[in-house]
Amino acid sequence: MCGRYAAGRSTDELADAFDAVDRTADEVGASFNVAPGTAVRAVVASPPAQPDQPDQPGGSRRRELRALRWGLVPPWADRPQVGARMINARVETVAGKPVFRGPLAARRCLVPADGWFEWRDRRPYFITPDDGSVLALAGLYEHWNRGPEPLTSCAIITTAAVGRLTEVHDRMPLLIPAARWSEWLDPDCPVEELLAPSSLAMVARLAIRPVGPAVGDVRRDGRELIVEVPPPSTLF
Repeated sequence: MCGRYAAGRSTDELADAFDAVDRTADEVGASFNVAPGTAVRAVVASPPAQPDQPDQPGGSRRRELRALRWGLVPPWADRPQVGARMINARVETVAGKPVFRGPLAARRCLVPADGWFEWRDRRPYFITPDDGSVLALAGLYEHWNRGPEPLTSCAIITTAAVGRLTEVHDRMPLLIPAARWSEWLDPDCPVEELLAPSSLAMVARLAIRPVGPAVGDVRRDGRELIVEVPPPSTLF
């Protein structure tokens, strides 16, 4: 994964799709060119309800849509800029690295996306569900409190590409199917089998669309960035 994705749905749409309460406080909105170091929308699970919270059944975990910064900053970091080196966590090593081990066990999130971008031979491609559905990228989040303001940041887990996606890049984000969203968000659920590579059936439903070069400029945004632009020769 090259570090760029699209999340063009409104916050209300995402809250509905993930059955989540919106807690973003309008800190971040839709974007078709989400880049590392920026605020992103992610779904997290609230802690189990306490007895003095009658609006939440005892033991339940409510999904919340939160604004996190993309690029995980560990709690012991001296400065938040270190997050620029930790936008992704490799599924092969995520359980063993101290910086990711704690979040993997206790602080998992889902990062909603319309699709993500990859570059091949300097040409960008947009990889997106062919039915227009939303993707849930596997993520981890962490809290940092050593600055003047607390910061909650995240990383996206990547895995080996499978199927046709290998023709574009050897890596891809780990995709969590809707049937397993609750398991991924629940720290009480074992995570090992959830880290399995995305299924060929899921990948088969993804379209690979060549798009224009404007997406390479992080200052550009808009739906036009994901519009298909036929390449000089057909690859897919």
